[in-house]
Amino acid sequence: MKSIGSIIVWSLISLVGAGALAGMALNRGEHINAAWLLVAAVCCYAVGYRFYSRFVSERIFALDDRRSTPAMRMNDGHDYVPTGRWVLFGHHFAAIAGAGPLIGPILAAQFGVLPGALWIIVGVVLGGAVQDLVILCGSMRRNGKSLGQLAKDEIGPVAGVLSLIAVFGIILILIAFLSLVVVYAMAESPWATVTVLATIPIALLMGFWMRIIRPGKVLEASAIGLLLLGVALWLGHWVSAHPTLHHTFTFTPTQVAWGIIAYGFVAAVLPVWMLLAPRDYLSAFVKVGTILLLAIGILIVLPTLNMPMVNPLVIGTGAWADGSGPVVSGQLFPFCFITIACGAISGFHALVSSGTTPKMIARESDAPIIGYGGMLTESLVAILALIAACALHPGIYYAMNAGSLGALGGDLDAVATQVNEWIAPLNQSISAAELQQAATDVEEKTIVARAGGAATLAVGMAHIFSQVLGGKAMMATWYHFAIMFEALFILTTVDAGTRVGRFLLQDLLGHVWKPLGRLNWWPAVIGASAIVVLGWGYFVLASIADKDGGVRALLPLFGIANQLLATVALAVGTVMIIRMGKAKWIWMTMIPLVWLATVTLSAGWIKINDPNPKVGFIARAAQITAQIDAANSATSDPAQATTTLPGAAKLSDEQIGKLKHLRFNQYLNCTLCAIFMSVIVAMLILCTWEAWLLLSGRKPLTNTECSPLPSAADGGVA
Repeated sequence: MKSIGSIIVWSLISLVGAGALAGMALNRGEHINAAWLLVAAVCCYAVGYRFYSRFVSERIFALDDRRSTPAMRMNDGHDYVPTGRWVLFGHHFAAIAGAGPLIGPILAAQFGVLPGALWIIVGVVLGGAVQDLVILCGSMRRNGKSLGQLAKDEIGPVAGVLSLIAVFGIILILIAFLSLVVVYAMAESPWATVTVLATIPIALLMGFWMRIIRPGKVLEASAIGLLLLGVALWLGHWVSAHPTLHHTFTFTPTQVAWGIIAYGFVAAVLPVWMLLAPRDYLSAFVKVGTILLLAIGILIVLPTLNMPMVNPLVIGTGAWADGSGPVVSGQLFPFCFITIACGAISGFHALVSSGTTPKMIARESDAPIIGYGGMLTESLVAILALIAACALHPGIYYAMNAGSLGALGGDLDAVATQVNEWIAPLNQSISAAELQQAATDVEEKTIVARAGGAATLAVGMAHIFSQVLGGKAMMATWYHFAIMFEALFILTTVDAGTRVGRFLLQDLLGHVWKPLGRLNWWPAVIGASAIVVLGWGYFVLASIADKDGGVRALLPLFGIANQLLATVALAVGTVMIIRMGKAKWIWMTMIPLVWLATVTLSAGWIKINDPNPKVGFIARAAQITAQIDAANSATSDPAQATTTLPGAAKLSDEQIGKLKHLRFNQYLNCTLCAIFMSVIVAMLILCTWEAWLLLSGRKPLTNTECSPLPSAADGGVA
């Protein structure tokens, strides 16, 4: 009877989810309610977790709590620490869920609702969550080894060194980008600064409580932490409204950057139970709580999705079909699937799943909820971000996210005219007065050209929350709450990423001198942590000093680099499954691997070679060169320049220097993109060759898992 009831329940959930997706896909131009998308996503997540994660757990890895995990048998009180399921879920979710699921879907809304929504839902169930769980289980069964070490053991030393170098370079770019987002969120928000600062001593208290004062008392520590977190949120709001303290806790971007660099170093060096895990767990309360409140708010308000299902401008003969869209430069395929990384599939997750988490998991049966469930939770964040963006008026959306509008110098009439040209095919329009009112509602001077997605999400959340509680009078409060939420949300990825970066660097240095690879040798721990934070810290500080330099110059590579990293992880996971003698199940990693390799390599090729200067690096560099040549001609021979180069204008030495700097950035991006693509192609060739040798019997199947050991009788769970 129980089996029949279960079949009925899961059949209904499947039908509801499929029906909601079909209703969206078959929509013919009418705006639909956001509840359709939310229900479709939740139903698909439930089915995916119930069946697909169980399939991976049972058929491929046969998870068994009788097997001792690295945290239990290698417990060193520093990196290897057995941790309770929900505390570790909080750490893992907080570590993987950074800016990506918040910002990527916002920017991809340019393509319409459906492309991003389908990629987020289908991508996570079949790809992202599978990658996270496979790498987590694989690392857990191999003493918590990093992705680079796994590549070396499964594929060979060449692949191991290649992946370590590529992964370390990519992670520095990723952390620098995330840190830069946090810097500007906190520099503009005393509420965020005070709340984030307060979480540090609260986390230390929780860590000592669960480890020393009251060992294993997770519920007690959670109650204390939640109470103090509420005080921290109230304190941050109170300080932000205080006439004197507001200015005291408003720091410059450079000051905030140095503070984050110092925090990242401390979090990477201290034992994981002391600061990193409890602060991530504490932050998860805010993250998950806000996500649930936003989901409930959507179900109460039932906002209309004002963006089209598929934007007609980006397909067929549309004006942006060539990739010249004002928000995202690039065609629908492949750039929608590059813009949305975290939330569907993200290579950064593989670093966490082979970094901190496998060294802390206490029982093998905890892996599905942490690996697969954590990724599904992040995907829900991405869906809610997409809803928040698409529920805005299209005119507000484009006014905020089109960075080119900043050149209009705050002329709202000119901004409205340009935006109305873009949204005319959507039968929408907006006035200068409406743009000003949107800024006034959230107590900002302007909302124009607030590119990057963070401000758009804050406005979207404020619109939904204010309709549930407080009305229009509370719009500004909810807006600044959302800014604080974003800063807290992203910072947890920075500290965990820094620790993972330290693991990777020690892996590399261990090839030079073995003691440098020991995770319990303090000189190596401190030295590697310092190198990592100074590495990404340099890019952040350079970005603050130079609006076109530092990590800003590498932003076009962010999505491609992240997805190339996921390609490596899936390739390593595929070979790992073959070595385990489970080759009949490799389709579970092969399907997302083939898709992702096609998407990322296509995107890299297009970014290098596309003749459209708004898309291609080389074409943009050539365009800048033409501008410089025209300016030089105008300076040396104005009459001749006017004849041969109509519109040529004299530029100052400073302006020409800036153009040369921008041109250098294009060549830099082109070179790095080519290097990343070459490394990934080499990795794919090595993985394919190794898989063929194993499958053809030319090489024996040697399972690299550690021998099963009985669970430790002592050690406890934090």
